[in-house]
Amino acid sequence: MATFSVRFLGCKVSQTDAQAVRERLLRDGHTEVPDDGDVAVVNTCCVTHEAVRKSRHAAARAARTHARVYVTGCGANLAADAFAGMPDNVAVIARRSEETPAAVAGDVGAIGCVQAQARLDRIRAFVKIQDGCSFSCNFCVIPLVRGASRSRSADAVLREVERRVAQGHREVVLTGINLGCYRDRPAGYRLPRLIREAGTVPGLARLRLSSIEVNHVNGDLVSALLETPTVSRHLHVPLQSGDDGVLRDMARRYTARGYLRRVAPLRDEFNVTTDVIVGFPTETEAAFRNTLAVVRDAGITKVHVFPYSPRPGTKTAARDPVPADVKKARSASLRAASHEASIARWRAKLGTEDIVLVDRPGRGYGDDYSPWFVDAPVGELVRVRAGAVSEEGILAA
Repeated sequence: MATFSVRFLGCKVSQTDAQAVRERLLRDGHTEVPDDGDVAVVNTCCVTHEAVRKSRHAAARAARTHARVYVTGCGANLAADAFAGMPDNVAVIARRSEETPAAVAGDVGAIGCVQAQARLDRIRAFVKIQDGCSFSCNFCVIPLVRGASRSRSADAVLREVERRVAQGHREVVLTGINLGCYRDRPAGYRLPRLIREAGTVPGLARLRLSSIEVNHVNGDLVSALLETPTVSRHLHVPLQSGDDGVLRDMARRYTARGYLRRVAPLRDEFNVTTDVIVGFPTETEAAFRNTLAVVRDAGITKVHVFPYSPRPGTKTAARDPVPADVKKARSASLRAASHEASIARWRAKLGTEDIVLVDRPGRGYGDDYSPWFVDAPVGELVRVRAGAVSEEGILAA
């Protein structure tokens, strides 16, 4: 029997992939420990230089306290040898996400005494329905490290949602690299039908999407979101830029006006959040101002800001002309606008009630993913009234 720990860096898909490795090792009879152990699994991210740096640091640190370290995830599949020079006890598992748990478990070795089914280590359960992407935006390394789009069967997804609910999870998040590409053609499923059926699993209190590309925000999807009572009123819709020239150079396949048109039906019901890349090679000051305007006009609150970082193997890998100090200033400006929009949304809730999932001591998220400060047990869904607003969230009265 081995003792092990698992950590992830990056997005919700990385978290879900790390959980799959964790569950496989537990099923094989190994014991999870919080820190020092025989084996460490580090599921990595490579979306930026900084993500790779943090991933390398995590692997190197684990190598000092564990006999074996397995580097998995996007960083492990990067074309450039991102983990060259690691200590001898570090193994890089360059496999697709669905192959990784078996690869790690096979190297660690199974034992005869199999443990009971593992519960997720987070309050909300993340269920991956799709992986990979076939769109190949000019800046994006994800298709290179995760491969083409592919989907799980609807039956497998729905059975996992049922299993997570039976384990006690009140909220389920459907995750994927490009959720709108979900297809189970033999069974006749696209994402809207999957949402409707997953959202009616008995015992499920809340269903959430991790993100959705704006090209897939159409009438069928919006109807499914609005008509399924358990669906949360939050949607993350990546923008990347609000300038048509930059969007074209990114190969994003929509315009700023098209983005605004597609998110317009969501504004009254949903809290819309987004991703933006700042300092793309062709982003001028005027182009950045266009991005600020689209964020404002779309009614977006939280913006995840990513300073542009050239990725190996992409079409813009050799281009990075925008100075670092300009990226830093634009990032700060966009984050400030995002913070102001978030606070305005929180203030609009004063005197109203919401249902909050408490996911850590004293903290939780409402139905629209607004952050709350609450005094309630971790893991509970509680009805609260907004009494005040701080710089970090809403204070329950």
